[in-house]
Amino acid sequence: MRVSRSFFILVTFCSLSVVTSAQSPTGGMPAQGAPSAQPALSGLLQPALDQVRQTVSALHVDKWKRGTVRDEARDDISAILRDLQTTLPPLLDAVDASPATSSKMLPVSRNIVALYDVLLRVFEAARISGSAEESAQLEQALSSLGKAGAALDDRLRASVAALEKQDADLRSRLQANEAVKCPTAPPPATPVRPRSAPVQKSKRTPRPPAMPAQPSSSPANSTPKS
Repeated sequence: MRVSRSFFILVTFCSLSVVTSAQSPTGGMPAQGAPSAQPALSGLLQPALDQVRQTVSALHVDKWKRGTVRDEARDDISAILRDLQTTLPPLLDAVDASPATSSKMLPVSRNIVALYDVLLRVFEAARISGSAEESAQLEQALSSLGKAGAALDDRLRASVAALEKQDADLRSRLQANEAVKCPTAPPPATPVRPRSAPVQKSKRTPRPPAMPAQPSSSPANSTPKS
């Protein structure tokens, strides 16, 4: 019972030492793998978003050729402006507040991809029903938005790679601390039982063999001598 209690105390002390060492790097140095300071994500995307807003707002859709292409383009332009004014700003504020959080970047990345697809439809509609000047302006806005989206993807991949490296370094430190600071506990002692004396078997005295019975002689059967 004392051996088991000592082993439990040893394991508990080693576990606390490993966790403390992992959470407090030596010398007060910052944990490796943390992403370096970078400009805010909104500053990276805002020039392209402003160009998209100005280009779309300047379109004269009423002067385009009538038809379903113009009607669909009008709906797409309304969706673009609504996204730029209502949906995207809160997402950018959230990622600026936590620039190293990948989960905050993902909604912005999905929004930029969807915005690019809708803007591409407006560009194709302008080539069919609009003017050449408006088509050229939309093409420039598409190019700017595509470059901003590529920069966002690079930022997202760098953040994920930094988190993976930080996790690998933490696991290595935990394994090293566990190997150094936790000695192997001795196995519990096995009680020794005294050996019992062997039981000696009593020796039996051999009995003598029985004598064979001899035939008895009778006087009646004896033959008289002449």
